[in-house]
Amino acid sequence: MATPSHRAHKEQAPAAVICGIVTVSDTRTPETDKSGALIREQLISHGHEARAYHIVKDEPKEIRRLLELLLARADLQALIINGGTGIAQRDVTFDVVTRLLQKELPGFGEFFRHFSYEEIGSAALMSRATAGIANNKVVFSVPGSSGAVELAMKRLILPELSHLVYELNK
Repeated sequence: MATPSHRAHKEQAPAAVICGIVTVSDTRTPETDKSGALIREQLISHGHEARAYHIVKDEPKEIRRLLELLLARADLQALIINGGTGIAQRDVTFDVVTRLLQKELPGFGEFFRHFSYEEIGSAALMSRATAGIANNKVVFSVPGSSGAVELAMKRLILPELSHLVYELNK
């Protein structure tokens, strides 16, 4: 149950957050990127803005270079990254993202895996979903499957996105 101060913070939070979306994939294109499109649709339907959208290969240097460019943009308040959070050799997003974070939000990954476990069972332990703060922006990194993106957006990101930005800037 939300406390009075929690409710007050949510009421003072910005109605719209300006976001960047990054899909990490060796194979997706703008036409086949269902997860990136889902993030964009969910943001817009909740009154937020998707001002940047990129697809980047599963290459640590390319991912880092793109994230650093987006984190330097004054107009963006949050980044939502999908893909590359598993344990396969090419899954390097988690490693790149965690090195860029100044503050981690460990509860995000914990809750994501909990909710994922409810849906897919013990395979949820392979997810390295994470979130935190980098260059005064909220950063979320989630698996690239549409199901994982939908879960993260509906159960975690959208309910707290504005509140996180408010807390970060107060």
